[in-house]
Amino acid sequence: MMRPGPKNSITDVEGLKVGNAEDHRLKSGVSVVLCDQPAVAAVQVLGGAPGTRETDLLDPHNTVQTVDAVVLSGGSAFGLDAASGVQAGLREMGRGFAVGPLRIPIVPAAILFDLINGGDKDWGRYPPYRELGYQAVQAASEDFMTGTAGAGTGALTATFKGGLGTASTVMDNGITIGALVAVNALGSATIGDTRHFWAAPFEEGVEFGGLGIPQPFPQDARELRIKFRAGQRETQNTTIAVIATDAVLTKAEAKRLAISAHDGFSRALWPSHTPLDGDLVFALATGTSGRTVSVQDFIDLGAAAASTMARAIARGIHDATAAENDLLPAWSTRDSAT
Repeated sequence: MMRPGPKNSITDVEGLKVGNAEDHRLKSGVSVVLCDQPAVAAVQVLGGAPGTRETDLLDPHNTVQTVDAVVLSGGSAFGLDAASGVQAGLREMGRGFAVGPLRIPIVPAAILFDLINGGDKDWGRYPPYRELGYQAVQAASEDFMTGTAGAGTGALTATFKGGLGTASTVMDNGITIGALVAVNALGSATIGDTRHFWAAPFEEGVEFGGLGIPQPFPQDARELRIKFRAGQRETQNTTIAVIATDAVLTKAEAKRLAISAHDGFSRALWPSHTPLDGDLVFALATGTSGRTVSVQDFIDLGAAAASTMARAIARGIHDATAAENDLLPAWSTRDSAT
């Protein structure tokens, strides 16, 4: 048996906070997952067009075992500057990997492409992402906005505006798992031309509209919806996410958790993991539950990671709101009869 956590949020995982900062004129922003104490971390990249920072150190065979935060940002390669702002905020707090008298905050980051989405990108000499990263640290809390917020501010999918989504699951053994995702996919989170979500089988209550599976199932469901295919602007993509748990995991186990969470992409987005997406999942294990995981329990944990991620993706689309100069409609603005 599984159920959502009290907030149905990644912050149901004890030891984590989330901070958002965005610029709605820019139509872009930054989200940071801040660890109260350094957390075991890993990453899995399955998209063909990733943009990352400090991901090599997350390989299980490398020295650094834990991170202080992870960053999801808009801005394509410019958005990698956000991690510098997060580092600055953490350094002021005295956080980081100890090297003699120095402390170096460990902040892996990933970006999505939202440069051509109707926002004003005329930012002058330097992009704003370092400052947005710093602001996101200052805003870190157990409660945060979803939808058109943080890294999801300027996100788009093939059919609707994208957004920032979150969800959580409490397993029957007491372990909690949570997801945070910025959905900017090349493909679609909805079935055919309907408002029904591919993630519908995993929905808890009416967390993303309660529409369920369309009846009858539309004949056009298998037709690919590809973002801006007619305009040949197919590089404006990438879904980036964090899967987190309060279980005690090794780096190798965290890597396996990140791999499992990618199944949630496949359950919620059609298509996913394309050559023009940089689809990526960071995994965090805070260990705050004190519970280790057997091989059999890890099967359940991996399944929960996939379903929780699928729900978070659908919630990101569901929670997005309309704004001036949008290139695509928000899910909430479409006729509820479809």
